[in-house]
Amino acid sequence: MIPTIQILASLHRSEENRSYPLRVETIVIIGASLAGVRAAETLRSNGFAGALTVIGAETHMPYDRPPLSKNFLAGDWDADRIALRKPDALYALNINWMLGQPATSLNTDASVVTLADGTDVSYDGLIIATGGLARRLPNQPDIAGVHVLRTLDDASALRDELVEGARVVVIGAGFIGLEAAATATKRGAKVTVLEGLDAPLIRALGPEMGSAIGAVHARNGVGIRCAVQVASINGDTQVTGVTLTNGDIIDADVVIVGIGVAPAMQWCTDSSLTIDDGIVCDANLNAGPANVFVAGDVLRWPNGMFKDIEPTMRVEHWTNAAEQGAVAAQNLLATLRSEPLQPYSAVPFFWSDQFDARIQFLGRAFATSTVDVVAGSVADGRWCAMYSTNDRLTGVLGVSMPKLVMPSRAMLSTYTSRYDALQHFATVVAAQNK
Repeated sequence: MIPTIQILASLHRSEENRSYPLRVETIVIIGASLAGVRAAETLRSNGFAGALTVIGAETHMPYDRPPLSKNFLAGDWDADRIALRKPDALYALNINWMLGQPATSLNTDASVVTLADGTDVSYDGLIIATGGLARRLPNQPDIAGVHVLRTLDDASALRDELVEGARVVVIGAGFIGLEAAATATKRGAKVTVLEGLDAPLIRALGPEMGSAIGAVHARNGVGIRCAVQVASINGDTQVTGVTLTNGDIIDADVVIVGIGVAPAMQWCTDSSLTIDDGIVCDANLNAGPANVFVAGDVLRWPNGMFKDIEPTMRVEHWTNAAEQGAVAAQNLLATLRSEPLQPYSAVPFFWSDQFDARIQFLGRAFATSTVDVVAGSVADGRWCAMYSTNDRLTGVLGVSMPKLVMPSRAMLSTYTSRYDALQHFATVVAAQNK
């Protein structure tokens, strides 16, 4: 039997807070991470005093994921340090926590979620925030030393093996792979990163800037091999190495498979929801049934800021998960109260710490984007670059240049032309250099 953790607290429920129909007694949130917690907080702060249940696949109380590949993996922080909220704050939300109980099916006609142990959970309103699952290689062996990095348990198991002198192979040069590579290197491991595409971070930053980030790793002793394919991970009970399709064998004591995240939607593929690399929603984050909303990594929606270039998008960033959790909750309550809904339109933002580089990116990079370095120098390891697509600014990348990146959000929100963006950065940089 998968354990169920139920934490019940008493919360004063005054009648003056019940501005929604009294028939709305139960709201269920599937997903006990950032988007789910933010949704729960928003429901309570907006006057919902009914029964609130949060379902989570993991047994842990909510925790923050970004430190898993950095501070926690490095051994600098313990599990208490990455708790998403303090216990008293979660207690005050009066949540029925059902943890260690992944959802396995959804019946939107009956408004029922079924859990792994067969329990049926009914709802008046539903918020789906199931996040993502670490992708695995085809035929990835389940042997000692082979890891993915998505959960607290994943990170705990991996960090025990990142010892001085360990030979570590990271498969995948995305952000998780590169963050893990940087952390392992700082712990004294000998690290090789394998990437199937022509440069690191191509999907996120394009080949030019991805190669520049790869150079940061090379300067810090990380071996990066691009345009290579893994044939097999070797070993019977303990990993011994990785064989490439060209016949090369790379010895390894530890292998980290960091090939991205898949939206956690398999459990609801037989429901009435539209599934297409995520749960497809409208601009209000509604999934089709009037009482079902979605937030976080599992969400695909038309982002009004970029829908002229990218009709729908799915974003796997901390900031978006937090904001979407709040908007999904507000819109669910608005639906239940017969009030207007609020579209979610935003400039995506993510950051990543790798060695001494603070990487920040606002917006989106597209295969057709033109990239202009507008400040600093790639060779010096400190620079700012802008991305233009269809002659409009669509992204700003900063490597250890926060003062140039964050103020760019306004330009990205207003369809600024490439010419005007170049003029803006030239003016700002000139003023800073005086």
